Amino acid sequence: MIETQIPNPTLDDTVYSVIDVETTGLSAKLNRVIEIGIVKVKNLKIVDRFETLINPGTAIPNFITQFTGISNADVYDAPYFEDVLPEIKEFVDDSIISGHNFSFDSSFLKYEFMRNGSEPLYNEQLCTMKLARRMFPDLRSKSLSSITKHLKLRNKSAHRALSDAEVTARALIKMIKMLKKDSKIKSVSELLGYQRKAIAARNTKVKESLREDVSSVPNAPGIYYFLNSRRKIIYVGKAKSLRDRIRSYFSPTAPKKAKRIITQARRLKIEVTNTELTALLTEAEVIKKSNPKHNYQLKRYGHKYFLMVTRNHTSPRIEISNHFDFDGDDYFGLFNSRKKAEAVLEIIDKTFLLRECTDKEFSKHKKCFLAEIERCTAPCVPGDSNEYEKELNRVYEFLFGKNQTALNRLLNKMKDYSDKERYEKAAEVKEVIDMILAQTHKSSLLAEPVNNANVLFEVSGSFAKDYILLLAGKIYVRDSKLSSTITFEDALDNYYGNVIYNDIMPTEEDLEKLKISLNWLIKNRNNVRIFYLKEYLSKEELLLNLSSFSKPAKVQDESSFDIQELATV
Repeated sequence: MIETQIPNPTLDDTVYSVIDVETTGLSAKLNRVIEIGIVKVKNLKIVDRFETLINPGTAIPNFITQFTGISNADVYDAPYFEDVLPEIKEFVDDSIISGHNFSFDSSFLKYEFMRNGSEPLYNEQLCTMKLARRMFPDLRSKSLSSITKHLKLRNKSAHRALSDAEVTARALIKMIKMLKKDSKIKSVSELLGYQRKAIAARNTKVKESLREDVSSVPNAPGIYYFLNSRRKIIYVGKAKSLRDRIRSYFSPTAPKKAKRIITQARRLKIEVTNTELTALLTEAEVIKKSNPKHNYQLKRYGHKYFLMVTRNHTSPRIEISNHFDFDGDDYFGLFNSRKKAEAVLEIIDKTFLLRECTDKEFSKHKKCFLAEIERCTAPCVPGDSNEYEKELNRVYEFLFGKNQTALNRLLNKMKDYSDKERYEKAAEVKEVIDMILAQTHKSSLLAEPVNNANVLFEVSGSFAKDYILLLAGKIYVRDSKLSSTITFEDALDNYYGNVIYNDIMPTEEDLEKLKISLNWLIKNRNNVRIFYLKEYLSKEELLLNLSSFSKPAKVQDESSFDIQELATV
């Protein structure tokens, strides 16, 4: 009897079709595909692309339009899925079909094929998320954006099918090359087997007494410290849930870094905080003061950038500043990097009609190119200044987080370009719209510039509340262990007592606390109430409006235990 050999092509010889779909919702059974993008890979190179919008035969929800930029008008004249089904089959052919979190995309394809009387695709499937879980176990998130960032890839237009498919294809190519080199995977069968491979567990045992100690840790936010035999802090961290975080260190699947820390530590100390925010602030301060050997981040004060509106000029412009002052100009931010500040400034420049010229160019009182193409109201030319002031007010609204005016203006502009068949210009406007929808900047939490913001934040945690005061660029936390020459109560009394400070400028430490606080508050705005101090005549009137300020803050519980009962086998 002659034995038949099943072909097992090499990774280079295999053809992959990387697929991404945009949909009207999350249910493959109830929702429909509105766009599909496919990228073909051969010899570990991108060789072909396929993309099309699809008329779903139903309305596209507004939140999907905001997320993807695809509107009902866009798909009105697009083909139905049944019209493009033969093209999809022909393009994919017998290649391996792939995608990121591919079970989502394949489930939509399955239902769309079945609705149109066609058998689903039975091609072998390869998921880059499954590969990532095995290749990058220490990477906290395995989302497409996280993986592409880790692999140093750029997605030019996230949440559009072809762009997502293309960046996934480039990620797949890189991952296959890494597996060939590091894991000696050569064939398709080995690659498909690798994605199904169980994630290896580390062989660790925890003695029962230590397990009981870990189980007793409260399910509350807080700080935890690992100390060595000399009682020196070697690592400090924060957690939303101390219990879950501490358990993760003693889990069989704990990352290498966690195992390295607990093998060098003698004791573990925990402190409960009212909310995650106070845990974050405490963590940052302790790291800078104690310099723990296993903490690599937050040891230095990072870069901070603001968008500065030059109010000292008759026709203010917006520019990026790396300092904060009380000089009459307005400051918005702050931003962790210059790149993030530039992204918001680019949105403003492309959406609003403020001047971008230098003061020297402005003084010539002549219209520039931007004025000619109606990108500026030309305040340099003597005349009515009301229009420029109105435009500046619109920018302030945008910086306060009110995006609708900007979006309406851009959507009208994009439609106008499309009607005139100036599709490249329409695409450029679409990019700005995507930037607005994706951009979250710190200033959108506040309804006034940072330099003018005197605000009390009431932050609700699962078990208690925190009260955070932002005053003249400085952060004060009620009943906090954070170092400060002035307490929360004193700062509040000083504001309503009109006390004048000699040292008004925020320090690097103050700005670091401001950065951490604003970043957290904007992400958790549903748990935050904001009180502008200027709206209340006295401290007593302010406190009457707070939920439970008169109640004492939660006492910060502390406990510690020996962790040298961990055994490795």
